[in-house]
Amino acid sequence: MPTKKPTTTKTTKAPAAKKSAAGSGLTRPMNLSADLAAVVGKGPMSRPEVAKQIWVYIKKNDLQDPKNKRNIVADEKLLKVFGGKKVVTMFEMTKLISGHLTTI
Repeated sequence: MPTKKPTTTKTTKAPAAKKSAAGSGLTRPMNLSADLAAVVGKGPMSRPEVAKQIWVYIKKNDLQDPKNKRNIVADEKLLKVFGGKKVVTMFEMTKLISGHLTTI
């Protein structure tokens, strides 16, 4: 009688645990500089939270140029965040804010 090969059972691996979205990429909490914290509040905050709070501050203080809404006219607090620039565009603002954020 021919010998049978022992049957092997396939073992299935448990699915790899997914890294949580919280705390990675854009949602990672960041430390804020003192100048930025004076505008948006105490940190740490994620980049989207900082952007949201900046816009709350801009709209509350009516700092958008009425003729060109893409331009932000800095007040005393924002001058420090914007590196002394009196008028910045929305896109430039994002770049300038990045200099005030550090990883935890």
